Order: sequence, then C-alpha cells, then structure tokens
Amino acid sequence: MTTPVTVAPARLAEFTVVDVRTPGEFAGGHVPGAYNIPLDRLDEAASALRAAAARGPLLIVCASGARSAQGCDRLRALGIEALSLDGGTGAWVTAGHPVERPAGARTPWPMDRQVRLTAGSLVVAGFAAGFAWPPAHWLSGLVGAGLVFSAVTNTCGMAMLLARLPHNRPGADAVPFEETLLRLAG
Repeated sequence: MTTPVTVAPARLAEFTVVDVRTPGEFAGGHVPGAYNIPLDRLDEAASALRAAAARGPLLIVCASGARSAQGCDRLRALGIEALSLDGGTGAWVTAGHPVERPAGARTPWPMDRQVRLTAGSLVVAGFAAGFAWPPAHWLSGLVGAGLVFSAVTNTCGMAMLLARLPHNRPGADAVPFEETLLRLAG
C-alpha cells in the first residue's frame, strides 16, 4: 500500500518515517524526521520497527518507491504493517517539499544510477575486451543475465554490493545504527 506524495506532508506528524536507502543517499537529503534503516538491515531492526509501528503508522521511503515497496513487503512478512511513499524522495522533492540534509554532507548518486553506471561499464568492458580475448564477451552476457534476474526477482545483488562501498556508508557525523534502533524503539 502506498501513500501519495500529495497526502504525506499533511500527515507527516502521524508517521514514523523510515528511509531504507544507503546512509550515503540518506545524508544527501531525506524526508524531515526520517530514520535511516537501510533495506539490507530491516530484519535486524524488526523489533525496533515493531515498537514504532505499535505507536503509529510507519512510512517507508526510498529514492523512487521501489526499495520502499520491497521494504514494506519484507516488514509485512515479519508481521509489521507499513506504507510506502509513492515516488519516494524524488517525488517528494519534485512536489516542492523540504528535505533535511546534514551540513557539509556529500551527495552520492542514487543507487539506481550507480547500478546503471556499473552494469553499463561492465558490459562495455566485456564487449571491448572480447575483441582481444573472445571469452571476455561472457562478462557482458553475465551482466545481462544478472539484470534480467534482478528484474524478475525485484532484487539487486549489484546494489547490495555497491551499498558497501565507502561513499555509500554513513559519514562521521551520522547517527550510529544502534542509536537509531534505540530511538525507534522509543
């Protein structure tokens, strides 16, 4: 279930907002008052999210709505109800709503853009290297197969790997994950 970006600002005080993007993306700008629980750490945060959901509705946010929809599905499987912000922070900003951003925070590219750059680069590298060593063409085929698998399963192994890179990790001034869990559990 989604919440339209036109309705969310008026009801923002009712929600506990959870942003499931990487800490780097979160630092680049997020819905005011949001907690950063990366998608790959939702299971770890289940008890804190369950406590927050008991106090009021959870609104799950990401860049476009895709990861937040996955997050809602995962939480639902854990018995926690949550709504996804339709269109994510992209739609939020486009609608003219404010975002919080730590002073001096770096703004990495959104994860989908990082995945497109990495996948495209690997395909081009495999294609070009294939002229000198024909088996290198398999690299392009494997990346293509990975993208098909990603679309079919609505998961992205490449994004999970890229999320671990230093530019996608929390900055020195970020709230530690454990403290975020304590604040959520409240």
